[in-house]
Amino acid sequence: MKFIVGCNLEEFEKYYKTLDDLHNYFKTIGLTDVTFGEIGDIEKLLIKSDPSHLIVWKQNNEIIGHTIWHESNTDEHRKGAPRDKKDKQMLRRLIGTKKDFIELHEIWLKTKHRGNGHGKKFFQFFENFIKKRGYNSIIYYTDNPTAIAICRKRGYREDFLKTENWHVFYLNLNAK
Repeated sequence: MKFIVGCNLEEFEKYYKTLDDLHNYFKTIGLTDVTFGEIGDIEKLLIKSDPSHLIVWKQNNEIIGHTIWHESNTDEHRKGAPRDKKDKQMLRRLIGTKKDFIELHEIWLKTKHRGNGHGKKFFQFFENFIKKRGYNSIIYYTDNPTAIAICRKRGYREDFLKTENWHVFYLNLNAK
C-alpha cells in the first residue's frame, strides 16, 4: 500500500462512485447536501486549485482510500466560509489563540482494507508531508473509534464538539 499525492480527477471520481459504505455513512450522520456518488463542489474546488489536496491510498494499482485536506484557521473553515460560534470557541480552547492550521477534511478507507494498520501509516505519512510543506498544525474532526484511538496514541490534543457529536483533534507538529 502506498500514498499518492494528487490523482487524476477522472480516476478519483470513478473510484468515489463505488463508495457505497461512505455514502451510507453520510446518510447516518445526516448529510443532506451531498449527492451520493458525486464529489462535492467544495472538494472539487480544493482538488482543482491544488491537486496535492487529494491523497489517494493505492494497493495493487487500485485506489483503496483517500484524504482531502485544506488550509484553515480558527475563524474560517476555508476562505470566506466562517465557522459558527461554538466551533470557534472549541478551537480556541483546544489551540489557545487565533491560528492557521491544516484541516483533514475527509478521510476514507474502503471497509475491506481496514484493520491492517493503514490508518496509522497514513497519519505518520500525513504529518511528515504537512510538516515538509511548511505547516505546523493539524485539526481533524471525527466520530470514528479507530481514528480516535490513532489520534490519542499519536499525542493529538482532544476536545469534543457536543452540538455535532464530533471529537476534535489538534496536533502541533513543532512539538513532535
